[in-house]
Amino acid sequence: MKHIIDPLDLSVDEITELLDVADDIENNPKKYAEICRGKKLATLFYEPSTRTRLSFEAAMLNLGGSILGFSSADSSSASKGESVADTIRVISGYADICAMRHPKEGAPKVASEYATIPVINAGDGGHQHPTQTLTDLLTIRSLKGRLDDLTIGLCGDLKFGRTVHSLIKSLSRYKGIRFVLIAPEELRIPDYIREEVLRANNIPFVEVEKMEEVMPELDILYMTRVQRERFFNEEDYVRLKDSYILDMQKLRAAKPDMFILHPLPRVNEISTEIDNDPRAAYFRQAQYGVYVRMALILKLLELEVKADD
Repeated sequence: MKHIIDPLDLSVDEITELLDVADDIENNPKKYAEICRGKKLATLFYEPSTRTRLSFEAAMLNLGGSILGFSSADSSSASKGESVADTIRVISGYADICAMRHPKEGAPKVASEYATIPVINAGDGGHQHPTQTLTDLLTIRSLKGRLDDLTIGLCGDLKFGRTVHSLIKSLSRYKGIRFVLIAPEELRIPDYIREEVLRANNIPFVEVEKMEEVMPELDILYMTRVQRERFFNEEDYVRLKDSYILDMQKLRAAKPDMFILHPLPRVNEISTEIDNDPRAAYFRQAQYGVYVRMALILKLLELEVKADD
């Protein structure tokens, strides 16, 4: 039985196979419509979510399966003090697979140690978000036709942004990747990402504070919001929340084939005037999340369908 807690839980070959299945699901949805009939997905969301929770639910429903779960800690027995270990022991008797989001880093890992069903980390604090990473990889490959030889700009909250941490770890395994890390000093990437991932693997990267000076270099610009829920005080959040706002003026310096990604939700870091620009790919990215989660559910339940079947 396999769990997906960290983006590196899948090898590069396994990711390629998964993305191939996701591509096939997009092009041949009817082929997959009944493959999970009789199977149940539990969504255990201790933290609010729109896209991730609903995309998991849509994925299972699209496969012919059913769903159960909760959308906040307040609506679960966690509000009574039940541990993650006890919850997952119980849920393992109700469902065939589960997706867990939790504000505490490492909680899905703990769940996987007690579960008798596959556990998918749907985001744990500011740590990891592997299914968003798979979504990002599918989006980049679909838009650019490759996952190597790219300059990736990551902008905004790089300190607390779990999507950024997971994406850096995953893309660092592909050749010719270069990162441009755009953030104020207070929101730069954590030391463990800089030292244990980038420098340890000789991945080229630069850290800058101004988006405008690096825009012409980028193949992908990955925007993130400054997350109020990760700050310990409101004063720091207010001071940093508008650090980077992408508008048409800044975008003029970008390549015509650069694409803009964002894990969403957006607050104001991407001006709505950009939504109709052909380089704006964040809403397509959200749709790709359904396809890749469908493929992952199939893999973990050992029901995967080969892309060429």
